[in-house]
Amino acid sequence: MHRQAYAPQCAAEERRHSAATTASRYPRLTLLALALGTFAIGTGEFGSNGILQLFAADLDVSIPVATHAITAYAIGVVLGSPAITVLAARINRRTLLLGLVVLFLVGNVLSALAPGIGLLVVFRFIAGSVQGAFFGAGAVVAAYVYGPGRGGKAFATVMGGLTVATVVGSPLSTFIGQHAGWRVTYWAVVGLGLVAGVALVAWLPRTGDLHGSSVATELGALRRRDVWLMVVVAALGISSIFAVYTFIGPFVTDAALRDASFIPIALAVFGVGMAVGNYLGGRIADRSVNRGLIWGYGATLVLLLVLGAAGTNLAILLACLFGVGAAMMFAIPAIQVRLTSFAPDAPTLMGALNLAALNLANALGAIGGAAILDAGGGPLSTVYAGFVLTAAGLALYVTTVARPRFGYTSVASSSSARAANR
Repeated sequence: MHRQAYAPQCAAEERRHSAATTASRYPRLTLLALALGTFAIGTGEFGSNGILQLFAADLDVSIPVATHAITAYAIGVVLGSPAITVLAARINRRTLLLGLVVLFLVGNVLSALAPGIGLLVVFRFIAGSVQGAFFGAGAVVAAYVYGPGRGGKAFATVMGGLTVATVVGSPLSTFIGQHAGWRVTYWAVVGLGLVAGVALVAWLPRTGDLHGSSVATELGALRRRDVWLMVVVAALGISSIFAVYTFIGPFVTDAALRDASFIPIALAVFGVGMAVGNYLGGRIADRSVNRGLIWGYGATLVLLLVLGAAGTNLAILLACLFGVGAAMMFAIPAIQVRLTSFAPDAPTLMGALNLAALNLANALGAIGGAAILDAGGGPLSTVYAGFVLTAAGLALYVTTVARPRFGYTSVASSSSARAANR
């Protein structure tokens, strides 16, 4: 009887997936186009850190003043992306993604032309406002192509471009800036954006199934307590990435006592770990959202302790950098699936909030690590700031969101909050 009752539901899901595949004539190319978009966005974000000293010198400002441009980008993600998502609620996701690419191009063209730090700050805010909305809308399109019950894999696919940007895009854009000037870095980002835009025009599906919802529906999701709990869980937990990533340079030179030439290698190892964790996390999230988050956060806590205690050994340092990147990214697709389960009628906004939480985590991890260093901690002491923040995020999740029990039952569909809670 159970099998007979389940058959119509399976058939309906198969028909929907078939329709999605038909609507997108080249499903794999659709996913590639989305990943190209996030690769361009990630290269622009992380590449800015690599050319910080260059535009500070050229614009005749101090490093602390120049960092306002980096901060403005993060604020654009935190504030601008959710706002754009809500205002564009009714727009078809294809149209929204193409519009976001145009805004991304505008922000980076203006950044390349900025005559002073004041306008550069404004233009980096514009570029940042695209990120969360693009990831949210991209995850919706990827989920449509993949079919039901694969929201975690869909979000991981979109995030894949960002993780590749940490390994390839950021070092390459920094190299370009050092040899051709920081403005050329932003022109290179514009070139990547144009390539992604052409791919999106060619391969995004044209279908009414990707129409948005009402503004009231999007805003209604913001009134749900569990949504905000998950944002806090994400911001606290993911902060350990940045309590480590931000300080990789001192880890290599001051803790492991190696030449600065090892820093790019350490950054690449961390980025490869992120890519591996993102790939695996997208698959586990669709089967067990609680397991994805709890295992990811828990493994990160163990690795942070090992890193803090034995990171002066280069081999252990590199192994832990890979592990922290992998473990933390393992949890991020689960966060997206959990958020969407609480607001299945506003998946684009949930994606934007996930990216907003990621950027809040950036600030928390960097500030926490810097505070410990200022208090006299050693070069590896920043990991303990990450440990405290991630432990707080895990404790909050286990005691509130994963209620009343977290028995690792599969989330068959992102629209089922009750299944996610089992």
